[in-house]
Amino acid sequence: MSDEAADGFVRVRLDLSYDGKDFSGWAKQAGGRRTVQGEIEDALRTVTRSSTAYELTVAGRTDAGVHARGQVAHVDLPEGVWAEHSEKLLKRLAGRLPKDVRVWSVREAPSGFNARFSAVWRRYAYRVTDHQGGVDPLLRGHVLWHDWPLDVDAMNAAAEHLLGEHDFAAYCKRREGATTIRTLQELSLVRGDDGIITATVRADAFCHNMVRSLIGALLFVGDGHRGADWPGKVLAAGVRDSAVHVVRPHGLTLEEVGYPADALLAARNKEARNKRTLPGAGCC
Repeated sequence: MSDEAADGFVRVRLDLSYDGKDFSGWAKQAGGRRTVQGEIEDALRTVTRSSTAYELTVAGRTDAGVHARGQVAHVDLPEGVWAEHSEKLLKRLAGRLPKDVRVWSVREAPSGFNARFSAVWRRYAYRVTDHQGGVDPLLRGHVLWHDWPLDVDAMNAAAEHLLGEHDFAAYCKRREGATTIRTLQELSLVRGDDGIITATVRADAFCHNMVRSLIGALLFVGDGHRGADWPGKVLAAGVRDSAVHVVRPHGLTLEEVGYPADALLAARNKEARNKRTLPGAGCC
């Protein structure tokens, strides 16, 4: 996965959003399942009248049912294709894409830009309500209903034990050869005037199921089933706890992806590719 487009190609950044309800996640899958990547690549091939598909690289792969408001991807297009279609590409994509995925910006990326490895943080929001009557029908596809009263102060107290760089193995679905060390930069919850609780979760990167597992643990604290120190103890134990539930995906939205200044892209790409270990951890 190069940080520069090959000779004869132009790297293009796409900013996009989607409602994840009817998608089997971001990444293309075998068996013809509907995915965000598949829809956009098909649309690109159609509107540029190309015989082959151009593969997208995304900032963060989302699971089935997860939404995105501020997703970022890049694609390398032949110089001739970009020169011919760049001015009208955005409007043509709007006419070709299904209504549950939108591309908001299409522009030439700066040198060294990589949608995945250049990112310095990803920010998600998880929305939940504990209203006795349930979820507003107009918001049901984006807000989880928790049928126990939630103490937001207790949840925020628990969240403080999870901030910083840790091995989040207890909150991730392990993948062969992948590290579970992450830096959790923000984890905070606010109850709005409408009663909906929004959890903001920001980290340099996330491992599989990490956000939904963290929220599951905090909900167990918020409804009084565990104390505020429990999520930190689970983290320190380093193994999955059966009491940590992976909450449903529809309450989760990728809100924003952060990137450094253009001059720092190359250094960030190199840093992001390094497999991390915690201080004092063995190398092998």
